[in-house]
This record gives sequence, structure tokens and C-alpha cells, in this order.
Amino acid sequence: MDQFQERFLHVDMDAFFVEVERLRDPSLVGVPVVVGGLGRRGVVAAASYEARALGVHSAMPTGEARRLCPHGRFLPPDHGRYGEVSGQAFAVFRSFTPLVEGLSVDEAFLDISGLRLHYARPRAVGEALRMQIRRELGLPASVGIAAVKFISKLASDAAKPDGLLQVDAGRELEFLHPMPVRRLWGVGEATHATLESLGVATIGELASLPDGILVKRLGSGLATHLSRLAAGEDPREVEPGGGAKSISVEQTYDSDLKPGDEVERSLLRLCSRLAVRLHRAGMAGHTLTLKVRYGDFETITRSETVSEPIAAGSELWDEARVLLARAQLSGRGIRLLGVGVSGLVDAAAPRQLTLDSGPRSLAAETVEKVRERFGEDSVLPASLIIDPSQKRREE
Repeated sequence: MDQFQERFLHVDMDAFFVEVERLRDPSLVGVPVVVGGLGRRGVVAAASYEARALGVHSAMPTGEARRLCPHGRFLPPDHGRYGEVSGQAFAVFRSFTPLVEGLSVDEAFLDISGLRLHYARPRAVGEALRMQIRRELGLPASVGIAAVKFISKLASDAAKPDGLLQVDAGRELEFLHPMPVRRLWGVGEATHATLESLGVATIGELASLPDGILVKRLGSGLATHLSRLAAGEDPREVEPGGGAKSISVEQTYDSDLKPGDEVERSLLRLCSRLAVRLHRAGMAGHTLTLKVRYGDFETITRSETVSEPIAAGSELWDEARVLLARAQLSGRGIRLLGVGVSGLVDAAAPRQLTLDSGPRSLAAETVEKVRERFGEDSVLPASLIIDPSQKRREE
């Protein structure tokens, strides 16, 4: 019998932002901690388990979190530091296997089938991985192991905090079917409402529905997808790649921005900050996405894919202006702006030269070296230096 049937491992760094903050400030250990925007319109990016026990959760307005957790420690996020520690964590993952698929800065899938000659059981791999993360980084991590990819992620969720759970091959449905149907990938608000109208509350109840009913109510594509997951089927393999699949920055404003120069300066600042994060990660990307959220919370996005990867602030700004024009902003106030880069590649990879690429690349490289030494605001476009910036917060 193959002792390595459970070859998918999902690792999730518990309360990652909070635990990184605790590394540099031990007084945060054991107390409620909330990381997120501290302004009037701030939202929670991460909460410790002590804060979660009081009802605080990510994406909650910071004001509500303060009401629920009045004695908590509230901290602004330090994404630069989180990116550095994320890189160290992924180095640990890849020290076990090159088959690592990053989902975000703090979680990844691993295919551990190649370790069958080094470990007696998959569980031993998970235990060794958690121990090495704790030893090298001082951070907790939860691990799920299964023979099916998506079930390994559900297992790591069930193992939280700081635990390990293996779902043995052949016992997937025993683990899966009692779970709420919302746990399946692809079940959003609208789909959940449809399933509720059919009397479906658990994954097992979904699995028992006749196929025709699901197809009629959800369409053939989504019905087939959910039926397969409910049956414990997931043919996907681990797709090796970098850590996060995108790098982005967002800013929510204390007062709505008015379309015009105010929006352009704010977007330019975001491009500058995004360039810093890309430089720290050693990445460039092919697709730039602009995100705009109006004061009434309506959100729009615009994306552009370019043939050559971009990373420098000037390159990001060139494309961002195009997307801003395409967005055709109305006169409504803007609550949030964001820019992100996906289709990530190694920034050191060879690139096609253009007539001005030499001077621009040299200037960009010099700017990033200065920022790396003196801070991300040490070099800014002139329009930002004279801009009476609004108080901002990071999400």
C-alpha cells in the first residue's frame, strides 16, 4: 500500500501579520492585537485569536473592532516587513520540495510525493515543516494534508490555530460532508442563497441532490464544479511558482477624493509605493489593475496587459494613467484607490530594450537603491513632494 497517497500539503501561517508584529514586540503576545487602518475609515487586515474571540475579523471597520475590543492593541500594517518574512517562509517551503504553489504571502500548497524516500508518512513531513518554520522564523503555522488538493486546504483551516490535520485517503467524504456548503470554492452569496432555497446547508446535502436540479438552478458549469467538489474530486495539481500571484497597494481616504488632480496625485503616490514593493520582492509583472471604490461602495476595476513586464514607478504610472482615462470616472467622490500587478516574473529576467529603456532603467534602479537605504518616501515625484497629502491608511 502506498503510504504517500496523501501527497498534498497546505500550509497557512496563522494570523501572519499579527505574529510578525509579535516577533519584534513581545509585549503583544497573549493580548488582543488588530492590524489594519487606524483612520476614520480604516478596516481590519488581521486579528489575533484573542481579538477574534471577541468578534473581530478581517475586513471589519476598525471603528467596530475598537468597540468590540476596547482594550486591544491596534497597529498599522508594515507590508514591507511582511513581504520579507513571507520570502523567508517560502524559502523554508522550498527547502522541502520545489513543488510549491503560493496562494498569498502566508499560504501555499506543496506536493510532497517526492519525499516518500525521506519520511515514513506524509504527517511526518507536516510535523517537520511546522517545526522548521517555528525554529527558523519563530512563527506558528497550521498544516493540512490530504490526497485531494482542495481538501488539504480545508484540513489546514480545521487545524487552526497552530495545528496539523491529515485527512486519510478514502475518508475524504467523512471529513467533507458535514461541513457547511459555504466552504466549497465557488459558493458565494448568490449561489449560497440558491442552495438555501433548495434546503441545502451542508456539503453532504449538496452531494445528494440530483444533478438535474443543480444544473437547472446554477447552470451546467457551476453545477458540475460543485458536484465534483462535493464528491471529493479535484483533479488539479500543484502549480509551482512564486509566492503571491500579485502585488498590490490600496489606500482608503478619510474624505472622498474628487475626480481630477487630487485623484491623479493619489494614484501617482500609489504607483510609487507599488514600485517599492515590487523592488523588495524582486518581481515585475505583465498586468496592471486599477481599483476604484466610490463613496457608496460601488467598486470598479480596469486592467491592462503589456508585452514587457513593468516594475518601475514611471512605468506603472504610464499604464495607470491609461486605465484612469478608461475608467471614465463620474463626479462621485472616491473612497478608495488601488493598483496591483499580476502576471509576475523575476525582475532580473532579460527584457526587450527600447530607445529610452537604458536611461529610464538606470534611473529607476538608482531610485530604488536610495529608497531601500533611506525609506520609501526618500525619493518621490515632485508633484507629491509639494502635495499637502491627506492622512492615509494602508489596507
